[in-house]
Amino acid sequence: MSEYQAGARPCTLCILSTRNIRHTMTKHFVLSTLVGFALTICAFSNGYATEAKAQPLVVVELFHSQGCSSCPPAEANINAIAGQPNVLALSFAVTYWDDLGWKDTFGATAYTDRQQAYARYHESDTIYTPQVYVNGHTSLVGIDRAELDDAIHAASMHGPSVTWIAHEVTVGDDASVKAPCDVWLVRYDPRTLRVAVGAGENAGRTLPQRNVVRELVKLGRWNGSSEAFQIPAAKSQGLSTAVLVQIAGGGDIVSASSAETSRG
Repeated sequence: MSEYQAGARPCTLCILSTRNIRHTMTKHFVLSTLVGFALTICAFSNGYATEAKAQPLVVVELFHSQGCSSCPPAEANINAIAGQPNVLALSFAVTYWDDLGWKDTFGATAYTDRQQAYARYHESDTIYTPQVYVNGHTSLVGIDRAELDDAIHAASMHGPSVTWIAHEVTVGDDASVKAPCDVWLVRYDPRTLRVAVGAGENAGRTLPQRNVVRELVKLGRWNGSSEAFQIPAAKSQGLSTAVLVQIAGGGDIVSASSAETSRG
């Protein structure tokens, strides 16, 4: 093979070879593009496109009641942070105010039980409203916005991955979590709901409430090894879905994921 010389005219064979190479490269490019496109379609049709890993979330839980006159400022703070991408704000309506003039329209015994589980785990003798837990660890009243923001910024999550595929969620391996965990399904209404209170301490007021929890279901127990859990069908339309991985009995939340955020 001779070396290329400046100004030399390439032979006809070289020109034809170059054209053939370009033609071959063009065919390979088109073929690769079509194959890639076909694989993408197959991925969507087989459900792979619904798979996504969780983004770290700080879980902020408010325990409150529409019959509590001290609660609206804390509710306003929860409403304000509910849209933050790194925060999962949840509003739990408890029932122990229901006999004091006004029955909370979203109250459920399961939510009161959850607050009581926190109290037992943290060895507290009392429960109250409003009360906020951040990642199941830090407790505060929730009225002071600066205090709430500081608690959120100080929170961290170092638990297992959470992966959603269609109607199933998988909690991954994580040997760093030494205690068994409960896996909770939470469904909540992402809208701002305006509740007209007709009696009790807040009589005559209309209370805006956001991310109101409507379903709380224990999916099972996670013990450090990867495990899949089936997601039951929602009882109501228009609710958002999240999963919490929490030290059993009301301990710290070590992982949390919103289905809507994870699937983009």
